[in-house]
Amino acid sequence: MASSEREEATMATAHHHIVGGGIAGLAAAVYLVRDAGVAGEDITIHEQLGVSGGSLDGSGDAQQGYLVRGGRMFEEHFANTFDLLGSIPSADDPTVSVKEDVLAFNQMVPGSGNCRLIRDGKPAEDRFTLGLSPHDIFDINHLILHPENGLEQRTIDSWFRPEFLESNFWIMWATMFSFQPWHSLQEMRRYLKRFIHLFPGFTRIEGILRTRYNQYDSMIAPIVAWLRARGVRMELTKQLVDVTLEGTRQSRRITALRMQDGSSIAVGGMDFVYLTLGSMTDGSALGDNDTAPVLDDAPGGAWTLWRKLASEHEGFGRPEAFCGDTQKTAWNSFTVTLDGPDFIEFMEDYSGNRTGTGGLVTIADSGWLMSFVIFHQPHFRGQQHGRYVFWGYGLRGDRPGDVVKKPMWQATGDEIITELAHHLRLTPEQKAWFDTAKVRPCRMPFITSQFMPRRPGDRPGVRPSGAANFALMGQFVEQPRDCVFTVEYSVRSARAAVSALTHRIDPPPPVARTDLDPLVLARAARVLMGI
Repeated sequence: MASSEREEATMATAHHHIVGGGIAGLAAAVYLVRDAGVAGEDITIHEQLGVSGGSLDGSGDAQQGYLVRGGRMFEEHFANTFDLLGSIPSADDPTVSVKEDVLAFNQMVPGSGNCRLIRDGKPAEDRFTLGLSPHDIFDINHLILHPENGLEQRTIDSWFRPEFLESNFWIMWATMFSFQPWHSLQEMRRYLKRFIHLFPGFTRIEGILRTRYNQYDSMIAPIVAWLRARGVRMELTKQLVDVTLEGTRQSRRITALRMQDGSSIAVGGMDFVYLTLGSMTDGSALGDNDTAPVLDDAPGGAWTLWRKLASEHEGFGRPEAFCGDTQKTAWNSFTVTLDGPDFIEFMEDYSGNRTGTGGLVTIADSGWLMSFVIFHQPHFRGQQHGRYVFWGYGLRGDRPGDVVKKPMWQATGDEIITELAHHLRLTPEQKAWFDTAKVRPCRMPFITSQFMPRRPGDRPGVRPSGAANFALMGQFVEQPRDCVFTVEYSVRSARAAVSALTHRIDPPPPVARTDLDPLVLARAARVLMGI
């Protein structure tokens, strides 16, 4: 039998186990069905949380309050993401793909913020300037040109002067991407190179693409519907706690998946396993108007599994580099559901932006470094008429607030609104807009864990040495040049995993190198110099 015939026979009898129902796992299932020719009934997605989507979530209702823990931004060079979404029918119109819907929405509601920074209760006068000194500009360029090798375990604040960390550039950069001074200098460099073409619109957050609704309703629900229609199985209530790995370093196979309830799933000789490592939103804790989220930063199922695999087998990386210090990886978000348009209309006048067009607004002189965004409404497909939703977070929620004199993670929903109202200088009559609001704080202890300083080997490759029937996916596998904390990174890892195991689809295309375009570099230089 020829090699191609053997591969066809293997694929026809193989079962594909996908561990993790986030965007990486869902993308892997799409690639298997759409491009590798695998029948849907030969794919099982194993997810412990009862719902697919991972960090791309959207839940709640008008009575208890809507909830989005966070959101990911897109831009035009996310080739893998748009390739994936190009074949998925959108939620509102099955004749239009999710990709087409995203592009059409951004033409209809173009983003260009007039109020990126607030100081002293009003739009900052210098909000369109970066405030960089010649020394800062030199340091940025030096970092871009420096090879990634040699920056291992370096932090951002080890490269830049303290004055840089007070600049408008840093405040906007840090709150847009969620960087902290103690985060990875390597990742900062990757971001500078990957997104340098966005510099001309940086102070207005131009060039960033958004979905019509929250990312669960706009992306995850359509993907799940597409997969279910093709027979893909979704086991959403059992937690995987271990795998049986047999063989030598030269050739290793997963032969069983072991669940928390003591059950075991046999992995046949022709089967494949796709493991998602770690989770940004593992251990998320919710509060409400009167209650702060419970502080419990113990790693949940995703981290426990990765730690076990790494401690017992070579080639699975070092999870402790990312999950070992939640004081450096946590922040708090909050979702507000209003039963009237008063605050939304106030922000239109305050910011000079029509609702949904302004993007992130950061209160630069906030102790919590609070940011918030007024979404295009409705933000949920089933959002009740007359309800309005906005979202915010505190990048430095570890510090005391300016009115609420405690860290943000100790604050109730009502206390977060008190802090916001203070910085916007709302009158008592205006603050009354929130009297009936539903506020849902959320603490995420590992939300920026992927940004922690690292060294070679901390992040394993998509296909570890000797992996005969398994591959790794998600935010914590190594993929040269690309940037974590993006949907693109997860989707790229899924495509690489399916390509490596099946040999039936092309590997991911290279990361777009806009940093090699002379015109892009010239425009970026002008922006940095303020000309």
